[in-house]
Amino acid sequence: MLRSSLRLLGAGLVAALALTACGGSGGGQTDVKVAENPKFPAGSSMAKFAKAKKITIGIKFDQPGIGYKKPGTDTPTGFDVAMAEIIAGGMGIEPKNIEWVETVSKNREPFLQKGTVDLVLASYSITPERRQVVGQAGPYFVTGQGLLIRKDDKSIKSGADLKGKKVCSVTGSTSLKQVEEKYGANPAPFGSYSECVTQLKNKSVDAVTTDEAILQGYAAEDSDLKTVGKPFTEERYGIGFKKGDTAMCKYLTDTINKSVSDGDWKKAFDATLGKADVEAPAAPKPDPSCK
Repeated sequence: MLRSSLRLLGAGLVAALALTACGGSGGGQTDVKVAENPKFPAGSSMAKFAKAKKITIGIKFDQPGIGYKKPGTDTPTGFDVAMAEIIAGGMGIEPKNIEWVETVSKNREPFLQKGTVDLVLASYSITPERRQVVGQAGPYFVTGQGLLIRKDDKSIKSGADLKGKKVCSVTGSTSLKQVEEKYGANPAPFGSYSECVTQLKNKSVDAVTTDEAILQGYAAEDSDLKTVGKPFTEERYGIGFKKGDTAMCKYLTDTINKSVSDGDWKKAFDATLGKADVEAPAAPKPDPSCK
């Protein structure tokens, strides 16, 4: 688990890619490298996307720092967005040619299975159950369940202080079950994390719980909020793709590794989650075998 919540990726990529810096920034708020004439095996998904010079990627629109689309804007921002732009750039696709599709938690597997999206980067934890129905490469980011409170609240310093406290997370969340069973908290389910944050600021609830990386994003947006304690679970974020596409899995794994070794991952982190005054942690190594 790591410093203030986050742990992240590992190192290495497709050697054949000749990457050149593209002038300008993408939604990930960092300069994006776009491959010039990348070569991929004929018939592979990467070759198809490279030829079309476009791709459709599922992302969250309501998680500041991870995947967030501000009302009235065209492009989402956040760490997942920045990583998606790095993945697309390796196939010669510029950020402006990525079609972003809002993908909420319950739609991630269906969207991949139906071809609604080509890839999913949406705070998508890797699990054996999910790998039964879709492919997941990574992790490119490791976090854990944490707590968000009001900065002026001195009564909550960790999960141990939650007994009898009203704690918010999204309806049906395993996060709520965790704090109720482990710490004796009173669960307060709402439809979205943003609703939970509103309830927190209104003092209708005492804390919000979910992946700490998501909570860090909210803290970065609002100086009246802060995260406390150490994460008490581990969540390994992966990139979702169509099950059985082993060539794509290898490309994604290599690209994650390369983003770490060439410094692009750290730039993406600093430009997004790093704005919550969190230092970029050491990166986790992606799983070596493709699923």
